[in-house]
Amino acid sequence: MNSDDELLMSIEYGSEGKVSTNGDVYSYGILLLEMFTMKKPTNDIFSEEMSLKDWVSGALLQENSVDEVVAPSLLTREDRHFSAKEQCVSSVFGLAMECLAFSPDERINTIQIVSALQKIKTRFLASNKMR
Repeated sequence: MNSDDELLMSIEYGSEGKVSTNGDVYSYGILLLEMFTMKKPTNDIFSEEMSLKDWVSGALLQENSVDEVVAPSLLTREDRHFSAKEQCVSSVFGLAMECLAFSPDERINTIQIVSALQKIKTRFLASNKMR
């Protein structure tokens, strides 16, 4: 197993040796962060003190900081739909954080993930139709 695989393992697998769909949800949360930040958990900017999850979580806690962690190719202030896209990306990051809850029992399930993604899509499409 290489270091990328170890970082993608859910917390409970590493500590308890259990495999479950909750672990898959954790991995999906990491995947969402990787896709929307274009950074891997093994990127040089991350260390034992700050992980990919910590980095994104910190941006979510600060007002108007989502554009600092999202991949530049996905979100630019010059885009006429910037506000709607920023809200969409912020919602996706929030969903990822729900997938990455420390305790497996606190994570959302796959049905809730699909529902949340559908709501995010609906809100995004509706906000773009109004303009």
